[in-house]
Amino acid sequence: MGTRGEGRTALITGASSGIGLELTRRMLSEGWQVAALIRSGFPEGDALIQESLSRKQLRIYKADLTDFDSLRRALGQLKAAEEKLDLLFNNAGGSFPDLRFSKQGRELHFEVQTVAPYILLMELRELLRKGTLKRVINTSTNAFASLKQFDPDTLERPTAFKKLFGPYATTKLALSLWTREVAPGVAAEGIKLWSVDPGPNNTLRKGKDSGLPFYITPLMKLFFAHPSQGASRLYDAAVAEHGEASGAYVTKGVAKKLGFEEQGRKVLEKVRAIYEREYVAGAKAA
Repeated sequence: MGTRGEGRTALITGASSGIGLELTRRMLSEGWQVAALIRSGFPEGDALIQESLSRKQLRIYKADLTDFDSLRRALGQLKAAEEKLDLLFNNAGGSFPDLRFSKQGRELHFEVQTVAPYILLMELRELLRKGTLKRVINTSTNAFASLKQFDPDTLERPTAFKKLFGPYATTKLALSLWTREVAPGVAAEGIKLWSVDPGPNNTLRKGKDSGLPFYITPLMKLFFAHPSQGASRLYDAAVAEHGEASGAYVTKGVAKKLGFEEQGRKVLEKVRAIYEREYVAGAKAA
């Protein structure tokens, strides 16, 4: 095993499948301590995962990121158990096949891909400040590159649905926009963050509706990379000295200008209001 991550801890959401699983395996093999915030379990036949669990190098916190009560419980357990975090990978997400809503009444892509990562950043700032790297990677996409319009007011309750290029793409864009906006505010704490495109990866799972347009699935099977490639892009963005300014959207290792940057402040205000009005206030009420 490598020792690059010795003495360092990373939190990975969506760590039990796809890119998240490959990222978890990469970091464990390099000596990182890994805290996994997941809804479903790890593959039982994976020797590295099972050995790391038995050594407590890999620690599991179970939560549904779209359910604030579930998320509060898991983060309470995590903050009580972990001494520090060097890296936070907001990686959980995916494309759903139809219009769905969270327990809080918001569109599901928006809740898991835009709102939950902001909550995690805000709730884990103290642990990140105690780490050495203090870096956050928000998994983004290039699927929003073809968007012709973007309205932050439709993110919570869209009236129309399109696979991949609808709510999935717009909520990933919203994630990258608030990443850009929030960066100056956490810089004083030494925290840096980027939204990173992992590129086209074959993340199809047997027996699960991918939520992809019909013509994408065969292309994904034939031409898209193994999820380990996407994991490497996230990992490199987190640990390499790539020089891109905090808050940047990074694709293929290079910062790229976002569309609709003028809407970034409105997106940030929206997710901040949800966090303060519902997540924080809900914790006080409980």
